[in-house]
Amino acid sequence: MTNEGPIVERAINVIRGLAMDAVEKANSGHPGMPMGTAAAAYTLWTRHLRHDPSDPQWPDRDRFVLSAGHGSMLLYALLHLTGYDLPLAEIERFRQWQSRTPGHPEYGHTPGVETTTGPLGQGLGNAVGMALAERWMAATWNRPGHELFAHRTFVIASDGDMMEGVQSEAASLAGHLGLGRLVVLYDSNDISIDGSTALAFTEDVGRRYEAYGWQVQHVADGNDVEAVDVAIRAAAEDGDRPSLIVLRTHIGFGSPNKHDSEAAHGSPLGEDEVRLSKETLGLPVDRTFWVPDDVREHMDARAAGRARAAEWRRRHDAWAAAFPDLAPALARSLAHELPPGWRDALPSFESGRKMATRKASGATLNALAARIPNLVGGSADLTGSNNTEIDGDPAIQKGRYGARQIHFGVREHAMGAMLNGMSLHGGIRPFGGTFLIFSDYMRPAVRLAALMGQPVTFVYTHDSIGLGEDGPTHQPVEQLMSLRLIPNMDVIRPADATETAVAWAMALERTTGPTALVLTRQGLPILDRSDRTGLADVAGAEHGGYILIEAGRDGSAVEPDVLLIGTGSEVHVCLEAHGLLAAAGVAARVVSMPSLNRFLDQPSEWRDRVLPPEIAARVVVEAGVVLGWESIAGPAGEIIGLDRFGASAPGPVVLRELGFTAENVAARARASIERAAGNAMHAAPAASS
Repeated sequence: MTNEGPIVERAINVIRGLAMDAVEKANSGHPGMPMGTAAAAYTLWTRHLRHDPSDPQWPDRDRFVLSAGHGSMLLYALLHLTGYDLPLAEIERFRQWQSRTPGHPEYGHTPGVETTTGPLGQGLGNAVGMALAERWMAATWNRPGHELFAHRTFVIASDGDMMEGVQSEAASLAGHLGLGRLVVLYDSNDISIDGSTALAFTEDVGRRYEAYGWQVQHVADGNDVEAVDVAIRAAAEDGDRPSLIVLRTHIGFGSPNKHDSEAAHGSPLGEDEVRLSKETLGLPVDRTFWVPDDVREHMDARAAGRARAAEWRRRHDAWAAAFPDLAPALARSLAHELPPGWRDALPSFESGRKMATRKASGATLNALAARIPNLVGGSADLTGSNNTEIDGDPAIQKGRYGARQIHFGVREHAMGAMLNGMSLHGGIRPFGGTFLIFSDYMRPAVRLAALMGQPVTFVYTHDSIGLGEDGPTHQPVEQLMSLRLIPNMDVIRPADATETAVAWAMALERTTGPTALVLTRQGLPILDRSDRTGLADVAGAEHGGYILIEAGRDGSAVEPDVLLIGTGSEVHVCLEAHGLLAAAGVAARVVSMPSLNRFLDQPSEWRDRVLPPEIAARVVVEAGVVLGWESIAGPAGEIIGLDRFGASAPGPVVLRELGFTAENVAARARASIERAAGNAMHAAPAASS
């Protein structure tokens, strides 16, 4: 296997043994991939990876991404053996309740895990974002004689990763951008769950990556430590291209009966086969979770890691002394903190005119970008439509990494995965835009952003049937509520330009998860919130829902007969209906609810103040599916929404024909009032005789 002596071979086989034992004890997991890639992973982690187990967040560490997250025991074995805070007892509790060794790696749950992987292809997309973030940090903060950022991003990817579309999107962009500090080790074992990859996957991956602009190398034996070492060194020497190393490996290596077989992929080997495998590999057959002292000492990376991290801190201190004005900004960036006074940059908008909230978002983005230097992002080929351009800033291209504008191309899924990687890397507040309808194309990445608690801002424009002539293929109906279903996702649909500025502030102040800004193509009136109009101050939007105007004809605090609850562009329909109802003697309160998720998280005092439980007559108005609004509408309420697809016609026509008019809202309000009165009468106890 190697020519370096028995300790290397024993260390590699200990990794295999830990994987076999953990999966066997859990009676669940994937032993084959860790067994097949143990030698390559050992080579990477002991000879190339610059990391500090005692400080997993050291900023200039190399990043390691196990894109093939089903092989999580490979990563857990490496973390344990190199000295991370992952005791052997946690390896023994693999896939158990509240263990630190879940079935797939989870960011923030296990020390040393850089990203949550398991959905194949996502890790490689994250890694491209990390590699781009490294280049941006280097271009932004490094100075001659003071190099703060010069690390690499390493990936182990599987045949399954290489089949996924998101991988193709991300790899194509990585090649275009020349991300030369990205190295992918491709575990090519020709096996997937169904059997041989020849059933469905016969392309030449290496030639495809060459076409993307990558350096491509082939290692005929993935167990050849020296050959893997040479390939990684050659990859490191190519600073202009990302590198793919195609490793010919054997899934379940060491298993006499299950190597090179799908039987080793996603199931325990079985007690008898584990015993035979240990005999083959020279491991004690009567011991489980065996780690001899010499292997532990050989793989312990703590001393070397502490030395590297300490050396970086010395470089950082010298840099900070030479450039004292830069140091506080870098510290804030790495801590996900915003600069002092950043809120002063929020723009104000003149009332009395119309502005699409996408345009208000663009104006807000540019005002904030002037104050927040690490606000970096772009669009999936819809920059002008999404209004995600940072004015005067050139686009990031190969060799020009210090810009802040990213052209992702028509690659929504890769954009989402890359934004996650940029956020995970640290130092950047990333944003990315597309049409709301195409949030479906990137949903797995959006879900992972929420799962990992990453403060990514997704800018989704063209938010409803109001976009008009492009028709139902481009008119989102179910997407808005679908995004709200993702736990830890804040979805904000502002009603006008002023609420849009606040929405951006809400997104940037949130550090525990992603935010979707959902914005209109069509112009909306900018509300006049002066005292004479009776409209509430926009600060209430930060609670998710607030009383925009009270029930009196002039906005005075009259006890309402009905509550009109709208989001985004439909708030204006509610305001028009408020006037119609007031003229007919019906007192209606208008509630703007830009963020249903955030509103439902408010204390009951706020929720009951905005939507008094005793007011049963309610109308909810949103140009999307009605599912999910029932708890707000209540049993007597009406929901004006869409449980059908849209149509191709001018936006105002589509909205009118599908019921989003003040007249319809007013009529449905009267129906709700009658229903609430009837329900109250039936619920009242019978009078005693």
